[in-house]
Amino acid sequence: MITLLKAGLLATVQDLGRPGFRDSGMPVAGAMDRQAMAAANLLVGNDPGAATVELTLLGGTWRFEEEVLAAVAGADMSATLDGAPVGPWSSFVARAGSQLAFKSARSGVRAYLAVRGGIDVPVVLGSRSTYARAGVGGFQGRVLATGDRLPVGAALGSAPAPLVLAPREIPPSGGGATLRVLLGPQDDRFTAEGIATFLSGGYRVTPQNDRMGYRLEGPPIAMRGPADIITDPLVPGAIQVPGGGQPIVMAADAQTTGGYIKIAAVIGPDLRLLGQARSPDLIRFTRITQAEAVRAVKGERDGLARLARRIASGAGGGERPWSP
Repeated sequence: MITLLKAGLLATVQDLGRPGFRDSGMPVAGAMDRQAMAAANLLVGNDPGAATVELTLLGGTWRFEEEVLAAVAGADMSATLDGAPVGPWSSFVARAGSQLAFKSARSGVRAYLAVRGGIDVPVVLGSRSTYARAGVGGFQGRVLATGDRLPVGAALGSAPAPLVLAPREIPPSGGGATLRVLLGPQDDRFTAEGIATFLSGGYRVTPQNDRMGYRLEGPPIAMRGPADIITDPLVPGAIQVPGGGQPIVMAADAQTTGGYIKIAAVIGPDLRLLGQARSPDLIRFTRITQAEAVRAVKGERDGLARLARRIASGAGGGERPWSP
């Protein structure tokens, strides 16, 4: 059991989400930075998709009611365990009664707190993820609040040793980013100049961003006609362009349909970069092929597999830096 002693800005229980229900109007939800979430899980010996706590900008203060192996990954929120610093991508033994405190994020937006055994909230439609807009999943279907007590699941197998990842092994979290995209499905509704602008211009993250989507601001993207279309499906990563020519990138909690033309879609491995961006970070887009996108997904999976092997090889030792 872990207890939220002081709530931060927005904390929810998240795993890899619930794909397969968009035809019924249910968004995928899940972690905004699936790489950081998976890494935190691997550091404590969980399946990469186990339920974690996603922290946003300010992580709050937590108490461990029982001794447990825990980990944090993602944005650096200056975590401390009973006053001692905790690395932003590391695992550690939390004694019963110890307190983990976070400050505001130094860089990035979202961090993940994993505990060995995972957060044991009910499974809804195959996932423990929170979709707060509909009150589905997670802890009572809502954002976590001060006083909430989250149950921890039973751990399987032997625990890995506590590890601190070396700085060179930590992926970027926060600041500007270049996102790889596949053009379509309505790229033919934009002028050649509009597509060139989209791929060459820089777009600032506006304050209008959340788990549903990011409104960006930059050079207007020229269209061949109206921006409105007959409502059709949306997925996380889809880039809608309303009449004003300013792109909106859909995120994990994206609605299932939309009525604006879509110029492109951000590939899955790069959505974490968007989820770690904040106003006024600069976002750029670069076009890739489908074959390159497939290789990027494979590279993401291979990276997590390498991390799992390295953590497993360090089991039984003491806390130490993780290096290749």
